[in-house]
Amino acid sequence: MIKSKPSLRSVLFPLMLAVIIGGLAGLGAVFFRWLIEVFISFFWGGEGGFLLQYSQAPVPWRVAVPVLAGLVLGPLLHYVAPEIRGPGVPEVMAALAQRDGIIRHRVTLAKSFATAAFIASGCSVGREGPIVQIGSSIGSSLCQLFRLGPDHRKLAVACGAAAGIAATFQAPMAGTLFVVEILLFDLEVTSLSHIVIAAVTGTMVSRSFWVDGILFQAPHFSLGHPAELLLYFGLGIMAGFLSLLLMAMIFALSKGLDRLKVPGWLTPLLGGVSIGILGLFHPRALGVGYEAVSSVLDGNLLFSSVLILLAAKLLATSACVGSGMSGGIFAPSLFLGAMLGAVCGNIAHLLWPASPLLPSHFALVGMGAMVAGTTLAPITAILTIFELTYNYEIILPLMLACIPSIIVVRLLHGFSIYETKLLLQGIRIVRGHDANRLRAMKIRDYICKEPSVLSAGTPINEVIDAILNSNFPHFMVNNDQGKLVGILTLRDVRAHLDQPGEAESSLTAGDLMIREMVTVKENDNLEAAFHLFSNHHFSFLPVMSLTVPDMAVGCLKKDALLTAYDQHILKDHCSPASNLVCKLPAAEK
Repeated sequence: MIKSKPSLRSVLFPLMLAVIIGGLAGLGAVFFRWLIEVFISFFWGGEGGFLLQYSQAPVPWRVAVPVLAGLVLGPLLHYVAPEIRGPGVPEVMAALAQRDGIIRHRVTLAKSFATAAFIASGCSVGREGPIVQIGSSIGSSLCQLFRLGPDHRKLAVACGAAAGIAATFQAPMAGTLFVVEILLFDLEVTSLSHIVIAAVTGTMVSRSFWVDGILFQAPHFSLGHPAELLLYFGLGIMAGFLSLLLMAMIFALSKGLDRLKVPGWLTPLLGGVSIGILGLFHPRALGVGYEAVSSVLDGNLLFSSVLILLAAKLLATSACVGSGMSGGIFAPSLFLGAMLGAVCGNIAHLLWPASPLLPSHFALVGMGAMVAGTTLAPITAILTIFELTYNYEIILPLMLACIPSIIVVRLLHGFSIYETKLLLQGIRIVRGHDANRLRAMKIRDYICKEPSVLSAGTPINEVIDAILNSNFPHFMVNNDQGKLVGILTLRDVRAHLDQPGEAESSLTAGDLMIREMVTVKENDNLEAAFHLFSNHHFSFLPVMSLTVPDMAVGCLKKDALLTAYDQHILKDHCSPASNLVCKLPAAEK
């Protein structure tokens, strides 16, 4: 069948949508950054940047501001817009997988104001994750306003996220790969071109407002000797363990607060108290922290200061994100990676003083390794650092640091910080699909209630006849009481398909069947069955009764599970809310 030529409207409309969303997301990033500066001036007064303004404020005020921010914004996060708590990226992932890209309109402004206030007050959260949610919300709201379908909504959410990241770092490649790796978007080639266009548009919009929008003045990187690559490999391993430690501390605090039954509106206040006290001793660990990162990259921080800032930032970020404040994890990961890299670089220089090893080079590579470890997105991490330096020599050290970092996290934990948050909420997303769809579907609704059944005493010649005359040559074998005792497949009797010899003529189904069976219960969900089908070469699963022991009530076929999932997806896309016309064959209506 020859496909019809696409219309001009079907080609141009998604491109124009990507440009518009990219521009709006770029403006959203600019507005968000401006809002942070407004709040900094409002909270601290004066000029010269956050650290200078903070250091000039009275001590009681330094403690009071983050505490008040947590107290005032806590109810907003808990009652008005609970989806803006935390980094923001997990919520976008859930919106893509569960709600076909629908994000509430209020998220754009609520996320902007809440996160800007937290960052300006000194809380240790990042602005990149919130910008992803802000850009995604802009794209989703635009599609909802014009009543576009789920396919356009998902593309718009992805475009908004890519444009937000690209505008922040002025790195369109990193923004594009962020969507591909982290948001788990079901990507097609045409979708990728739209995402790239949105990312480039967002970058150009931000550059028109920020003439010199580069976040860091990265040092010139050069690789002195191939043996240095082993040091970067070791740095990657340490970054993986530090990523695990950060995640453990964040989620341990979150679980502890839940266990103590602290009200959700009160938890940001506790985080504010921690930041107020910690800031009195280590102010460089507060806020986004890019000033400290720049100092490390310039080589202006002592080894002792780097160690202290590493520990202080770890505590500050855990307290803020773990208490449920609105803010990202990307910037804290860059900070921690820079400090860890500087520590490794200083140690390497002490061990080999004659070598031209620079802590600033290790700091730069450490930033990428730490981002890769927390997000499990190595390509995004590599391109982010590359677009900060535009130095090809850094690619190989980055690769040798990022890959072991994600391997450590994958082996010892298995999930990124974003996926972990979703798992704690009972949401499991598998490469762009929500496994909760299967979790809500019960096996009893999809079983074959008249499966192929043989008696254990059935002679082999009758077994062979049954297999040859069956469209589904897989049988459950019952005993005389009707209890399931095994299963029999074509593989088990393949050697006896020819005319059996006299020695084999006495064989029965009970002699050939498999007695060690994997079964499911009728009240289990399809997710459990899906994992069994994925991990074994089964074509069906016996479904056991809940009331009668060892009694099979039917079987679940693998094809039936896949069909059920496809129909469930089709039903969502053909709902009135999706604004699509569903055309099914007459036999299916």
